[in-house]
Amino acid sequence: MHLLLNATPIALWHQIIHEAQAMCDVTLKEELESYLVFLMVRYTNKPEVVKNIIAYEFLRGIKLSLAKRQKALQEVGDQCLIFAGLFPHIADKRLVRISYFIDMGQSAYATLSTAQNDIYALLAKQFVGLMDILQSIKQFSKDHIDLSPLEAYELWNDTGSKRALSVLKQYTQSTPIFIDIKNK
Repeated sequence: MHLLLNATPIALWHQIIHEAQAMCDVTLKEELESYLVFLMVRYTNKPEVVKNIIAYEFLRGIKLSLAKRQKALQEVGDQCLIFAGLFPHIADKRLVRISYFIDMGQSAYATLSTAQNDIYALLAKQFVGLMDILQSIKQFSKDHIDLSPLEAYELWNDTGSKRALSVLKQYTQSTPIFIDIKNK
């Protein structure tokens, strides 16, 4: 990571996101990269978001008027992306899988989508890749705790996360097999 002096928060997050994309061998469309940068800027100083109950917020958002619904569901999608990407261990504390946040986030964004290629449709489709990018950001910290072997396996098995597969391979030095536990 390069040291940026006297940079704005937007420039700092842009650099971090850009380097995380390189680590994940992913190139986001410009609008997705910008969305992710501004998402991080918006939520950097909002630690209270970890207290939200996502399912409640999603259901509450669905019932709101159209104007308020968009803001509420966007916040649900954004918070799910932050939880799954930066705080995946919250899932364990809440007795859910990381894929719970992925499913809720994708649903919130997809509900907001009005066209096949609008920003919300892209966010829903690329949610796992965006999560992978955010998870890789934690590697810049000395105190980072990566996914446990079970978390990595569940995340890879549930979502096809490339980063989770990479973490899993680091633990096992082999390629795991996919088991379709949803259709058993």
